[in-house]
Amino acid sequence: MESLDRNEILLEFFKALSDEKRLQIVGLLARRDHSVDELAALLGLSSALASRHLRHLARIELVSSGAGEHSHIYSLRLETLQQISRQVLATESLPEPAGDLDLDAYDRKVLRDHMAGGRLKSWPHQWKQRQVILRYLLEQFEPDRRYDEREVNEIIGRVHPDFATLRREMIDSGLMGRERDVYWRKK
Repeated sequence: MESLDRNEILLEFFKALSDEKRLQIVGLLARRDHSVDELAALLGLSSALASRHLRHLARIELVSSGAGEHSHIYSLRLETLQQISRQVLATESLPEPAGDLDLDAYDRKVLRDHMAGGRLKSWPHQWKQRQVILRYLLEQFEPDRRYDEREVNEIIGRVHPDFATLRREMIDSGLMGRERDVYWRKK
């Protein structure tokens, strides 16, 4: 796993634990070490299937095996679990964009294509893609709060220097309201 970058390590970790039986194996090994046959019996699996799950967990260095009297004994590698936990909790290095965690695949792709490091690198030509960017911008504003024009310009300016155009797009799209020099989030 050392040759993988941080995001690849996390992806492999979550893939490994996305299977219910592998997650159960980790839970059992957290209590005590087990052989393949013990794990298979506890989980109602064949020994071959239990071995396959253990190989997957060993590939990400989450479990290790040692020779027992009659079979290999598997152990949970707590240091790997702790190391990955620290990486998961290192929020300062989470991939962009942050914002709305309920984004669908299309929104994520648009943001990936047009944003870098929280900054807008290109304005999409398609209306639907522009709406994704505008919704991302909208998330920078608190609901039920009034902003003066200077504050709006400053917030949008963190994403792109042409804050006037983006501010106008947000108003025209109905995402923000404006009365004189006071702005607010509508949705």
